[in-house]
Amino acid sequence: MRTTKAQQAKNHRLIIKTAVDLMTQHGFEGTTMKQIARAADIGDATIYKYFPTKEKLITAYFEQAITDALARAEKAPWNKDFSLHERMQLLIDSLLEILLADREFVALARGLIERAPMLLLGEQLPGKPLLKAAFIQMLEQAEASKEIVPCGFKPSLAGLLADYVYGVMAYWLRDDSEQFANTTQMVDLSLGVLVLALKSGLVDKVLELGGFMLRSQMARLMHDGTGLLDLFQLARRGLGGTRP
Repeated sequence: MRTTKAQQAKNHRLIIKTAVDLMTQHGFEGTTMKQIARAADIGDATIYKYFPTKEKLITAYFEQAITDALARAEKAPWNKDFSLHERMQLLIDSLLEILLADREFVALARGLIERAPMLLLGEQLPGKPLLKAAFIQMLEQAEASKEIVPCGFKPSLAGLLADYVYGVMAYWLRDDSEQFANTTQMVDLSLGVLVLALKSGLVDKVLELGGFMLRSQMARLMHDGTGLLDLFQLARRGLGGTRP
């Protein structure tokens, strides 16, 4: 009997969930595709029609989490009245809430992705096209409402923001503060700085100097963590932000 699209979608989620549970218990190397298929009650050969490799399961997990976070943020009844800062923060908060239940697996998977440098350099980063499209839409809405000045580099900036989401994820995985308060503060401060820069037109000037430099410095700061919150506080004051 032919499998319906609804059943395929259900199987897709079930296989990912089963893989998450098994890899959390036994590690990436200690889990086989056959084990995942049998635990999910999927045929040993059928699982390969959904995911040809375990690596594809890892990337599919992040793509699914990002898709779900985008849908959750879009359905929030107050989303339409939010500012650009609030829309971006809602998306990131929604994603972290989804990842929280699988935090141990996310740490394992993040380590695997970091060991695949080619995956981190381009559009192959899991879910990056989805995030990029969402940020472009947010920027366009903010322009249309005159919340920010016209930005001539929306695709480039949206790509950097997609990378930033993964930087936030890495910061969150190392955050041992109560209820991840440091992550919440870092996201609020960094997005506040970005929006102030967009309102002043400064972002276009920065992007003219090269997005790669901005991305590499953000990645270093996310990795080290040292002084990151102080840096954003200073930047906000320098751009005229009034929030403490």
